[in-house]
Amino acid sequence: MIVLKAPQEKLLGALQAVSGIVERRHTLPILANVLLRKTGGSVEFTTSDLEIQVRTSGELGGDDANFSTTVGARKLIDILRSLPNDQVVSLAADKNKLTLTGGKSRFTLQTLPADDFPLVNEAVDFGPAFSVPQKTLRGLINQVHFAMAVHDIRYYLNGILFVAEGKTLTLVATDGHRLALAQATLENDIPKQEVILPRKTVLELQRLLKDDKEGGDEPIEMRFAGNQAKFAFSGMEFVTKLVEGKFPDYNRVIPKHHRNHVTLGRAPLLASLQRAAILTSEKFKGVRVNIEPGILRIASSNAEQEEAKEELEVDYGGDAIEIGFNVTYLMDALANMSQEMVRLELQDTNSSVLITVPEQAGFKYVVMPMRI
Repeated sequence: MIVLKAPQEKLLGALQAVSGIVERRHTLPILANVLLRKTGGSVEFTTSDLEIQVRTSGELGGDDANFSTTVGARKLIDILRSLPNDQVVSLAADKNKLTLTGGKSRFTLQTLPADDFPLVNEAVDFGPAFSVPQKTLRGLINQVHFAMAVHDIRYYLNGILFVAEGKTLTLVATDGHRLALAQATLENDIPKQEVILPRKTVLELQRLLKDDKEGGDEPIEMRFAGNQAKFAFSGMEFVTKLVEGKFPDYNRVIPKHHRNHVTLGRAPLLASLQRAAILTSEKFKGVRVNIEPGILRIASSNAEQEEAKEELEVDYGGDAIEIGFNVTYLMDALANMSQEMVRLELQDTNSSVLITVPEQAGFKYVVMPMRI
């Protein structure tokens, strides 16, 4: 039976869209597979890791009969990538095997029964749907994702807080040492929502959502249940478990009355930090930042008694302050911005720094100091 017959590019695109969540090693071997469900000429592709499920479909020809099976997702993608873009490929099913043919190439792959594929149990009581442009959500994620915790015992930090209320959409991420907040104003009112999206979901949305160049005005439709979220965009359906727990009160973390501030070029500051980072201690990644009227100095050293010193001329007339930071935390924020200028707000040696962008009031980034 011919399951599908389509250009390599079209089949590969559908598989790549759903394969981001597939784990190469899993306690359940079938989770390394993609579920193929054929209904006439339409084929639906579904992947799952038990907490996230991604689905897309396409008109990919083949026989008219209905059919379903599962096959190794990564192997299928690797084979398709090795074939020419313009080649027509076909998938044929026979017993417990799938045969992929393209030109004079032929690959026979083992399958597992579709009935054994563990689909996510979707909630029955999803709330009202609301939409935002894909580029808006992608832009917010890009501005905060780097501040998420990784494998933190405080599991509610391993993701992003998603807050929707009125015409404001706010995303917040923190790992306890730094906090990033980004806001966007929407055209329409949206129902109040406050949920924590898991880290893996955030990174997958970041990969799949379109930006300005790709048609980012297309909407992403969102719906939330008690412990699940459902997203629909670009012909895809994305269901994810939410993180349960109480996210920290981010408003208390953001400094409100720092009396010293300086605005300077983002690119020169990032370049200076990157150079100073070369000679930081491998373990602590600390740099000393010294600011006084007219000048900002950055210095680093390591256990081998090597040193780096950088100077930047700045328009600053506030207090002289020397403060230590994990240089990676500063570089992460600056590298994920595109604006020309950034503003640093400081209080003293022991207080966190607030980094903002003059032309974007909705972005705030807080970094705690470190002793060096």
